[in-house]
Parts: sequence; C-alpha cells; structure tokens
Amino acid sequence: MTTEPQRFTVLLVPEYIEGTDRVSAEEAAVRSAVVEATGETGATGYPRYAGEGIVADIDPRTRTVEAVLVDGAELDYGLNAAVAP
Repeated sequence: MTTEPQRFTVLLVPEYIEGTDRVSAEEAAVRSAVVEATGETGATGYPRYAGEGIVADIDPRTRTVEAVLVDGAELDYGLNAAVAP
C-alpha cells in the first residue's frame, strides 16, 4: 500500500504573484487542474500525476512540482506551477 497522495490540485500562477501577501495562489491562478497518480515515475525520479491537460512530476513529501507539461508543451515563461494548499 502506498502512502503517497493519489491526487493533487496543480495551480498555474504568474511569477509576479509569488511572495506577495495581497493575493493567494488560488485567487491568482490562471489555470488549475486536478491531477491523479499515474503509477509511473517521471524523469525527475518523482511520481507522475496527470489530468485535465497537465502532466506533472510532484514530490509528494514537499508538495513541490518538479516538472510539468501543459497541453503537451513546457510551461510558458512567466508562469509557475504549484500544488494548492
């Protein structure tokens, strides 16, 4: 039995929002998606999660997105991927 989370919500957030107290990541997200564990390990060595056009390697211990593809492409400059709290 695995202790890793089977589902996360990934938020795509503009870089300029990070570190500010004015707006939460959820409010600032330009896109969000619920991703579920695929049972695979990504190139980063972390579990792969996929759903709603987003494929992400996520470190389940730190909840850090280590790699991400959005609709099959790399993330646009100016955007960051984060796991919702």
